[in-house]
Amino acid sequence: MALLEYNPPTDPYLDILYQDEHILALNKPSGLLSVPGKHKEHFDSLMLRVQAVWPNAGIVHRLDMMTSGIIVMSMNKDALRFLNRQFADRATDKFYIAVVAGHMENDTGSIDLPLICDWPNRPKQMVCYENGKPSLTHYQVIERGVSSNYNWTRVKLIPITGRSHQLRVHLKALGHPILGDRLYAPEAIIQQADRLQLHAQRLEIKHPHTEQVMVFEKECEF
Repeated sequence: MALLEYNPPTDPYLDILYQDEHILALNKPSGLLSVPGKHKEHFDSLMLRVQAVWPNAGIVHRLDMMTSGIIVMSMNKDALRFLNRQFADRATDKFYIAVVAGHMENDTGSIDLPLICDWPNRPKQMVCYENGKPSLTHYQVIERGVSSNYNWTRVKLIPITGRSHQLRVHLKALGHPILGDRLYAPEAIIQQADRLQLHAQRLEIKHPHTEQVMVFEKECEF
């Protein structure tokens, strides 16, 4: 699979939702890497943009390049350790919004399918019952609609685990790939959107210094 040309958005250069001396919450745009890629032309990333202003900032979790939404970063080592522990213990609360192909049959449900890297086609992931890691996503339909010649469903996604590409692979396996998904959707569904229709809309954490519950939310643009 040929690599897509990397042209990350620059306006705004950083979309900061919250900042104090311990944490930084940002809205990552679709098309920007969370961390630098392996090739020099892929160095531009949310992490490097933040570290150009705050050199001690640290990455805690990531979003796929084409996924937009909320990322929280640490501003010091103590905050990094505290936040890393929260994510490792699955003590955060979050949900995503996606628009998928077709009309999902059930209003609510769960997708419980083990995932593993598809090594010959990496970075793609795949369902593997023999060696895959347990992966669980809950979903709730928000709206079903029709645009020109195709059906779509807007759905709220709650990942319980955090596997790479989990939401994208789970929805494909359910028969409803995300619109604009250049890795997992067929060409006709890719062409139905100018970007991956997946957005990390809400994230709830405990503040690393005060331990107060902090909720960050950013409505998706699609």
